[in-house]
Amino acid sequence: MGKHQKRIAAPRSWRIGRKTAYWTVKPRPGPHPGDRSMPLLLIIRDMLQLADNSKETKRILKEGEVVVNGRVRKDLKFPVGIFDILSIPRINACYMALLDKKGKLSLVEIGEEEASRKLSRVSGKRMLKGGQTQLNLHDGRNILPGEELAEKIKPKDSLMISIPDNEILQHFAYKEGSKVLVIGGKHSAQAGEIEEIRIVQSPEPNIVKIRPLGEEETFEIIDDYVFVVGEEKIEIPEVKY
Repeated sequence: MGKHQKRIAAPRSWRIGRKTAYWTVKPRPGPHPGDRSMPLLLIIRDMLQLADNSKETKRILKEGEVVVNGRVRKDLKFPVGIFDILSIPRINACYMALLDKKGKLSLVEIGEEEASRKLSRVSGKRMLKGGQTQLNLHDGRNILPGEELAEKIKPKDSLMISIPDNEILQHFAYKEGSKVLVIGGKHSAQAGEIEEIRIVQSPEPNIVKIRPLGEEETFEIIDDYVFVVGEEKIEIPEVKY
């Protein structure tokens, strides 16, 4: 992969003008895939419009004004992705990153209480030396939940964790009846309930049938686009685009 990014060829999820310049900044490899994340420079300058140019944005970051998931980030290429929490203490602003109905990465304003915790999906489990089980999360985090919780938590489950200390606050199982948010495809940003999980005996992804909240007609998507956000109810702030 090259080190540079042409603006017109940037991922479709980026909310930027395509013909205002020839080049744009490319995010560093990190916790999120390139089509579901944006570098901090573009978020501060182009989305939040807190700076007029790259020089001003770099100064804001170098002064430690931007906090991502409870940690100060000064790298202008640091990738911010789905369900990341972005805070700017100086202006008392907190945001959650989500994909909107057009598949564009958006920042949804939230309160300070919501910004103290973060939703993460379990992407895998592995056994460490000594018999400890490690949970690998979708945003690059690794957690040691303890023996009792490790047996209950499965891949594709979601965890509500505190930031920045990574304590598990809630566990939401990936199962029929759970509440989900779609994070890709033509049904992006649609909330619903899992009606059926169909296991596909092939290299193809599994299929999930979802009933949108308040509707009767269902739709099917691949399981990679399904993010559990609660069991009895949706546990994230109401999203209004």
